Amino acid sequence: MFRKILVANRGEIAVRVLRACREMNINSATVYSDADRDALHTRYAGEVYYLGPAPATESYLKIEKIIEIAKQSQAEAIHPGYGFLAENTEFARACEENGIVFVGPNSRAIELLGDKIASKETMSQAGIPVIPGSEGAVEEEDMAYRVVEEIGFPVLIKAAGGGGGKGMRVVRDRKNLAGSMKQAMNEARSAFGNPTIFIEKFLESPRHIEFQILADNHGNVVHLGERECSVQRRHQKLIEESPSVIMTPELRNHMGEAAVKAVTVSKYNNAGTVEFMVDKDKNYYFLEMNTRLQVEHPVTELITGIDIVKEQLRIASGEVLSLKQSDITMNGAAIECRISAEDPEKNFAPSTGKIAELVEPGGIGVRVDSGIHKGFEVPIYYDPLIAKLLVWAPTRKGAIVRMTRALAEYNIRGIKTSIPFHLLVMEHPKFVEGDYDTTFIDKVLGKIEYKKSNYEVAAISSVVSKILSSERARTPAMKKGASVSPWKLTGRQAMMRKR
Repeated sequence: MFRKILVANRGEIAVRVLRACREMNINSATVYSDADRDALHTRYAGEVYYLGPAPATESYLKIEKIIEIAKQSQAEAIHPGYGFLAENTEFARACEENGIVFVGPNSRAIELLGDKIASKETMSQAGIPVIPGSEGAVEEEDMAYRVVEEIGFPVLIKAAGGGGGKGMRVVRDRKNLAGSMKQAMNEARSAFGNPTIFIEKFLESPRHIEFQILADNHGNVVHLGERECSVQRRHQKLIEESPSVIMTPELRNHMGEAAVKAVTVSKYNNAGTVEFMVDKDKNYYFLEMNTRLQVEHPVTELITGIDIVKEQLRIASGEVLSLKQSDITMNGAAIECRISAEDPEKNFAPSTGKIAELVEPGGIGVRVDSGIHKGFEVPIYYDPLIAKLLVWAPTRKGAIVRMTRALAEYNIRGIKTSIPFHLLVMEHPKFVEGDYDTTFIDKVLGKIEYKKSNYEVAAISSVVSKILSSERARTPAMKKGASVSPWKLTGRQAMMRKR
């Protein structure tokens, strides 16, 4: 096992990896930018190294600087977390060339699977169902028109070299095709430096189901079951759960086998996620493979009891995977809510500033993976995700109840967060029934009113009740019929203390 690991990331995922290192008795180092001098992850690492100015392009995306720090700290391996350089072929290759272990797949697999066109062709050749669409890149309008004539509208234009909803456009008629192509290409060029696009059939109201996999360097591959990620906004996942309400044992076996086959044919190693779209008739199609640790990996950890980060480190160190498919069982139900520094009442506008107060929920079956603390200044430079709230319960209904309770307990002051939105989802009949898909937010968001004030009123009422009870206990009994305001009593006692 490694003696020291450099965690080249920030926020909650850096803390998550550092905790695993501590439990495995591995020395750790991490990096920080100007915006993260007081960040939580810098308090967990054994060593901290300055990267540069706040913008990611001048700090967390500086490959040469990170490699230099790894050598300086004598780290044997680098864990990239997710985002930033986690799926960057050049970074993985730089680690390999400098004799540093990249905790993730090899650079060849990242390159293959990071290109959606190439990965789709690989899966199709392996017999894994893929969404009908263009064979390769679409460069000209005439080619696009030929594709849509074959598969029909609506279609989805996608960037070949990116994700997260960037470079994606839904087109429902011929007149908008050319303009949408140009917009997608320009956005893909700006976001990923690669304007290549392709076209595939747009599935109406699908479910987004993904399978967590683990693959060692010795040819052993297992899947850890599915996660449902259909609660999305602009192709960004907001809530995940496992197991999926639509899953049957037969469907799970078929999709799990397809996920394992996808990993095998691409010669992938370490942890990863194979993503599928499932239509109303439960036909599933390969969507893409994320060649990194997923934001929602704790959902799988809660229902399987497997620490995925520790497994990543064991695989990267060369150990043989100790798990067999028959060893893996799914127990109970788990839900994750991504807590972001955004204001859902203002169309999820970014919200930055200092955390004035922080009270995290607790109790049985509650897990908080956080990257913030009281007094921390939430910066404007990075992804708005600041924490992940997870719950586990024996049943899905119990998990929803527990998540509702935990969200109501979660108190973050100083910035706006997505907590009110998550509360509404947990209480929405469609979500409670499991009757939702990737269009859920679009259908519901504009028809709801946030009831955050109800929870604030409840909290204030609780405080007032305690004050009144306390004053009654300390105040001598008054004569019958006498009436003195408890607020006056409180004020008088405050004046007495000042004297």
